[in-house]
Amino acid sequence: MTYVIGAPCIDVKDRACVDECPVDCIYEGERSLYIHPDECVDCGACEPVCPVEAIYYEDDLPSALTPYLQDNATFFTEPLPGFAEPLGSPGGAAKVGVVAADTPLVAGHPVIPGHVHTE
Repeated sequence: MTYVIGAPCIDVKDRACVDECPVDCIYEGERSLYIHPDECVDCGACEPVCPVEAIYYEDDLPSALTPYLQDNATFFTEPLPGFAEPLGSPGGAAKVGVVAADTPLVAGHPVIPGHVHTE
């Protein structure tokens, strides 16, 4: 089991969850954050600090956010646009920095006016 970041994070990327995560398993894409399902230790530290309530335990994920369970995994297991290889399990987000891509689900999400990402 793991925690999942859903649509409310898109174009917000507050990063309070990143600061709170004791294992550095929350990675940053261009428009959203992603929790690595194999690196997450299910401590739950990230969930209460999220200001937009985008983080849920896998079993508590609202049905509208169900696609984000697979989407968080896809960020690591499939090559992202512009990348030849999947990100895999790099062993910590701090080593990777911002990944200049998102999953197709996040990239295709309408831009939310007034949020971090602008085109």
